[in-house]
Amino acid sequence: MQLLKDRIIKDGANLGGGILKVDGFINHQVDAVLMDACGQELASLFKEIGADKVLTAEISGIAPAVMTARYLNIPVVYARKTKPITMPETVYLTTAPSHTRGTMTELIVSPEFLCCGEKILIIDDFLASGSTIAGLARLTAAAGAQLVGIGALVEKVFEGGREKLKGLGVPIESLAIISNMDDGKIVFSN
Repeated sequence: MQLLKDRIIKDGANLGGGILKVDGFINHQVDAVLMDACGQELASLFKEIGADKVLTAEISGIAPAVMTARYLNIPVVYARKTKPITMPETVYLTTAPSHTRGTMTELIVSPEFLCCGEKILIIDDFLASGSTIAGLARLTAAAGAQLVGIGALVEKVFEGGREKLKGLGVPIESLAIISNMDDGKIVFSN
């Protein structure tokens, strides 16, 4: 998606070590118009899979997930990082490493919002190592739901996430695919 790639070149920053800073328009301050366009594009890519819900991770995945769900006319569920007192005692829980924090992060979903038999589309901001998305796929399986697709705004192919997730047997789509971030560059392959 050229609009997203242009914005990454204009306002993104390669911080080295595979870290792409997009805080000004995706994951700290959100450009709602850009997220709307991204959501519309992701929804068009997944319109035929028959998803019942979009699943994402707190917090950076929420904006693209909400906009995608808007165009698919389905609800969004996001995995929480901490369990609020309003959540039932029994929950679906897994952990995944956080690339930017360097720690393990809990992903928690209430069973009242992720149900057996539902068709789940995972949408996230980044597909890098695939660890967070794999965690969301584990939550989907634990609920007895069916994973039907995976979408991301930005994919960093050099981190191998797509290869890790291919075994899930679902379509994987990314709007901006980065093949190289060496020497401060940002090189797209799509």
